[in-house]
Amino acid sequence: MSAPAVTVNFVSRRAPLTLAGSMLLLLGVIAATAACLEYRFLEARRAGLELKLAAATRRLSREPLSDARSAAMLADAGRVAEELGMPWTSLLAELESASHDSAGQIAILSVEPDSEKHRVHITAESRDVPLALAYLGRLQNSRLLRYPMLDSHEVRTDQAEHPVRFAMTADWQAADAAHHLHPFT
Repeated sequence: MSAPAVTVNFVSRRAPLTLAGSMLLLLGVIAATAACLEYRFLEARRAGLELKLAAATRRLSREPLSDARSAAMLADAGRVAEELGMPWTSLLAELESASHDSAGQIAILSVEPDSEKHRVHITAESRDVPLALAYLGRLQNSRLLRYPMLDSHEVRTDQAEHPVRFAMTADWQAADAAHHLHPFT
């Protein structure tokens, strides 16, 4: 048995170009051109965005002072917020009330708070040492101040009445925390 012979004709005649084939060819060329133009447009847009990103990165890297300035401003804002959080009204009212309880014989000269340590340093004058100690005792009964302690005292011999200048420190706490410690007072 023998196999049928295969003939291959490499020089055959082409089929004539039809209208449908021409339209398909034209449509393919238009689609390829549109895709090429879209690619070029997107490539140009990407390059523009990369330039903007590079400019923004350079601007940020050139301004380290603005970062340091922002950090400093943030730290200052934190300190101000902490100072505003201090119970100034209740603290000063407590000191004034204790001074009033001593029949006005105590003069508060300075109040220096240390908000980080929740401590206040008070400098005052009285007519004598027993009045200063009575004032200290009154502050020891305060709900706002904790552990008031006499730091120093001196009799002022350079003034006619010889007043006693004394300094004390106390820890302070927020008024709502003081209320929780002594809920029935």
